[in-house]
Amino acid sequence: MISIIMATYNAEKTIEQAINSVLRQTYTDFELLVVNDCSKDRTVELVKSIAAKDNRVRLISNEKNSGVSFTRKHGLEESNGSWIAILDSDDAWAPDKLEKQIELQKRTNADLLFTGSAFMDSDGQPIDWYLHAPAKVTYRQLLKQNVLSNSSALVRKELYAKHYAIGDGMHEDFAIWLSILKEGKNAYGVDEPLLIYRIAKSSKSGNKVKAAKMNWNTYRYVGLNPLAAFYYECWYMVKGLLKYKNLK
Repeated sequence: MISIIMATYNAEKTIEQAINSVLRQTYTDFELLVVNDCSKDRTVELVKSIAAKDNRVRLISNEKNSGVSFTRKHGLEESNGSWIAILDSDDAWAPDKLEKQIELQKRTNADLLFTGSAFMDSDGQPIDWYLHAPAKVTYRQLLKQNVLSNSSALVRKELYAKHYAIGDGMHEDFAIWLSILKEGKNAYGVDEPLLIYRIAKSSKSGNKVKAAKMNWNTYRYVGLNPLAAFYYECWYMVKGLLKYKNLK
């Protein structure tokens, strides 16, 4: 079974689309854990309404507002599956996302999988470009560019728990994937836009200067010395500029 963790905070405008994209999956052996980080809007009401109609959806709530990395950890602790998938509450999946990843996992015996990404703007309008997913990514390759979008990931639960990172001053998901691949694992990609990622300026990655600082903190977190971190930060900026040019 796959445990899908959806951290959410004040997501009344997008969460129904995100949840419905999960419930439409052609692979049906999953649970969806929606972890509410003390939302002040109608998020909880909307989730409860959906959960009343589908028992695969479970609402969990933090006692206090704690940030996204702690909130996902709360979902991890409550999960029952042997695999973990992440979906942010403002993103969405294509209906065959999980099915195609499971098929690839059976062929490769992969521990970590991801997909290509399509994009939409903050209003949900599609952007005519998608980020390809390489067939396989190593630790060194991932250092140069994080092609492993968090909401596209499928990972063995024991690995995700072992390498879980908490820190809203860095890209904690990037830190997790790097730590897993540093063990000598590879990540395997489905080169189809099975994730639809929402570009929102208010997100942690929306501010380019802040994102660059967080990327630097991630490199230092996984053990890179300042010289190595600077080398890969240059790669990050070049790759990011090329990506932004396509999304602009």
